[in-house]
Amino acid sequence: MFIKKISENNLLILLVLINILLIGGFIELGDQSINFHHILTLPLGISVLISSSLGYISIPLLKKLKIEQVIQEDGIQKHFSKAGTPTMGGIFFIPVAILIALVWSHFSLVSITISLVTLSYMVIGWVDDWCILRKKSNLGLSPRTKLFLQIIVAIIFCVWIKWNRIIVMNEIILPGNIILETEVLFWLLSIFVLVSESNAVNLTDGIDGLAGGTGALTFLGLAIIVATTSSELSIFCASVSGSCLGFILHNNNPAKVFMGDTGSLALGGALAGVGILSGHFWELFILSGIFFIESLSVIAQVTYYKMTKNSEGKGKRFLMMAPLHHHLELVGWSENKIVKISYLINTGLIFLVAILYRYFS
Repeated sequence: MFIKKISENNLLILLVLINILLIGGFIELGDQSINFHHILTLPLGISVLISSSLGYISIPLLKKLKIEQVIQEDGIQKHFSKAGTPTMGGIFFIPVAILIALVWSHFSLVSITISLVTLSYMVIGWVDDWCILRKKSNLGLSPRTKLFLQIIVAIIFCVWIKWNRIIVMNEIILPGNIILETEVLFWLLSIFVLVSESNAVNLTDGIDGLAGGTGALTFLGLAIIVATTSSELSIFCASVSGSCLGFILHNNNPAKVFMGDTGSLALGGALAGVGILSGHFWELFILSGIFFIESLSVIAQVTYYKMTKNSEGKGKRFLMMAPLHHHLELVGWSENKIVKISYLINTGLIFLVAILYRYFS
């Protein structure tokens, strides 16, 4: 009953404030040298204000330019009413986060690096969105082309941080402060994380407020974790979290704008980039729980379909429709219910990671 009475906006804002106040104070108790409000709450708040304000200018402009959502023909029937909603929203809230992070961190090399990889994935998403708009179908870049571009960016990113000696690229830190020293594995893991994380967020972006809200919470969790080791990355995460929150004010159900691949691929690339630069791979994995489940549901659906093919080439479906949020819609869950429960789960994951990190790292 309580969940039904709360709007997505109010719930997300409430969860963000609780996380900042409780977990932020928790970390400050452990390290008095951290100016927590300077590296987290201020850039987050400024990003919220600018991103939400810019939405009122950008959305009418996207409408005027006819940059509108194309709905998948074999998709959920009630989603057809969303056709014509402005898309490519990532083009205004991603740059806001990057600019604030760069200015707030005084254009440090780490901030420039994570900004470049984020912009690179945003460009890939923009090209994909543009192809969809041009073809007037939901088919943008071919999966192979998109994957190829993602891998190329991941390799360039690894070469960049290796060349500039930004981090030690042969140490993978596991829970319990166990360190694996292997440079080849680090490169392979980094490329895999960049590609899989960007695609996972992209798959999650299927209903109003889901990817943006879970993205805001995931970046907030990462900002809290990396605050003790890298103020620049924490500032970046806080800025992206705030920018996502500002975007959600326009993206909650019924959405006035969608982020498109322009936004979702950028968010996934940014999350992966922070995980790589900070070395917090396992924390990123847990915080990305919602994205992981959504991605896993697609893999399970495709695998099961192929394994059960009959002589006519038709297989059985593990879910009514993948990703998981579409399956939940078809079994009777409303978009609002899916989004609210996802927010609550994401918040629980933040608390879990904060506790594990505090006592086992």
